[in-house]
Amino acid sequence: MTLRVSLGRLRPLLVGVAVGLIWLLAAPATPAQAHAVLLRTSPAKGSTVNAAPLEVVLTFSEAVNPVEGKLRIIAPDGNRADNGEPRTSGGEVRIPMKQDSLRGTYLVTYRVISADSHPIAGSYAFNIIAPSPGGPPAADGGNANASPLVVDTIPVVRWIGYIGLLLLVGAALMLAALWPRRLDRRGPTRLIWLGAGLIAVATIGEMLLQIPYVAGGGLADIRSADVKEALSSQYGAAHLIRLGVLAAALVLLRPILRGRGWGADRVLLAVLGVIGLATWSVSGHPSASPAPMVTVVADIVHLGSMSIWLGGLVILIVFLLPQGTAAELGAIVPVWSRWATYAVSALVLTGVAQSLVEVGTFPAVFGTAYGRLVVVKAGLVSCVLAVAWFSRRLVDPVGAGAADARGRLHKVIIAEAAIAGVVLGVASVLVQVTPGRTAVVGSPESTIQSVTLTSDLFTLQAEVDPARAGSNFVHLYAYTPAGGPADVKAWVVKASMPAQGIEPIDAAIVPITLDHATGEIALPSPGTWTFAFTLRMSEIDQRTVTADIVVRP
Repeated sequence: MTLRVSLGRLRPLLVGVAVGLIWLLAAPATPAQAHAVLLRTSPAKGSTVNAAPLEVVLTFSEAVNPVEGKLRIIAPDGNRADNGEPRTSGGEVRIPMKQDSLRGTYLVTYRVISADSHPIAGSYAFNIIAPSPGGPPAADGGNANASPLVVDTIPVVRWIGYIGLLLLVGAALMLAALWPRRLDRRGPTRLIWLGAGLIAVATIGEMLLQIPYVAGGGLADIRSADVKEALSSQYGAAHLIRLGVLAAALVLLRPILRGRGWGADRVLLAVLGVIGLATWSVSGHPSASPAPMVTVVADIVHLGSMSIWLGGLVILIVFLLPQGTAAELGAIVPVWSRWATYAVSALVLTGVAQSLVEVGTFPAVFGTAYGRLVVVKAGLVSCVLAVAWFSRRLVDPVGAGAADARGRLHKVIIAEAAIAGVVLGVASVLVQVTPGRTAVVGSPESTIQSVTLTSDLFTLQAEVDPARAGSNFVHLYAYTPAGGPADVKAWVVKASMPAQGIEPIDAAIVPITLDHATGEIALPSPGTWTFAFTLRMSEIDQRTVTADIVVRP
């Protein structure tokens, strides 16, 4: 069979998936959305502190890595006020600050990479002693977002990769296990090579687009440092491994596609397949979930099931149903039907599990873009399952040699594959949208109260969040007089309101690191509370510093 004939057979399927691609491209463009969110800052957004903090601390909902040169503190006069390289620990980023700072409004700009390889960029302002009359200084322009062309092309490239994956995996499995000896193997072999080519092109395209997506700007703005940063990241490593796995798999596939592969080749191919599928999982949402081991394994099963099911449908549509004899189809279609049932069951179960983790809460189902897309995807999958159920009812008649049943099955499977192509389009968009579990997290509250206190043993940055009557969180950062991280042996925090006869209330403090602690305290009424912070630095050395903090109703 020539390639021209194969493409002719593919025309109905290509029309269906083209509809899905057009729908994807015609959808309103949305800005790039990060998959971690900024939970809080110290000093707090919009707050006024009594002295320059030693560090600006940004706390995100997930582990992040700073983008080189993209974390800045801009002074009221427009000059840089950050001092040295930032420090990162999990979701916490600390930017050292110069101590000869002016009074006025400071602007903090940031760009970091979340655990699932997506950038988080933004800015906020705080004041030292008093706000600047003219407001915050202007940003220096070094933190631009990725161009719309880059952002909008990424889902399309991912969609191409998914198409390549199902052609390669599904077609190779059908050719190795269910292909009749009588039929020519060149047609499905071409589809397998086409799938491998699409995966390679999509993988290289994703790596190329990831560079400006993370660093900001367009393809013309790429710097050598940006390339190095992208390739050395988990995302870059996963894509390089994918290319290596693809090359090794193609070498092992050649004898198998000729019907001469050994059992050891097939086992090794299965192992390489799992590794290859894992490169999709570890470079996306599953690797950054609250239960990464569960979601990564579920995603591998999800992608594998999708590839087996849809790739097998393509082989049935293009080759087996048009060319197979009644006896051949009677042997092949029931086996394929069982495989498809297992694959679809695994696909649904793992999809539900991942959705529960990524959406997080019921309000996020309809309250976030991610949740709404999951609902759309679930509706489309339900349509596919309904069509698949109808196609399974035609399996026995086809096995019995009914000619009209073969024609109906052919049409039903084409519809099944076409809807599935749209589902792949939705899945490609989902990868770029903030999961519901983080999208519902609010931005930092401007009511947080921050203070910087000094003694001869330490400097303390303290904040009370949200500084309202009721339960409050206390966050503490301690530094040595020289500005380095302090080694605090014990933390004690008390709050009192002598004017109203309220005796000291203890906060429950939990050390996070040697220089960082957090805790909770219940403040029963609004007003001005006196906070006493006692830090013990050794067996005999400790100091207490105090600050008055206004608590709102």
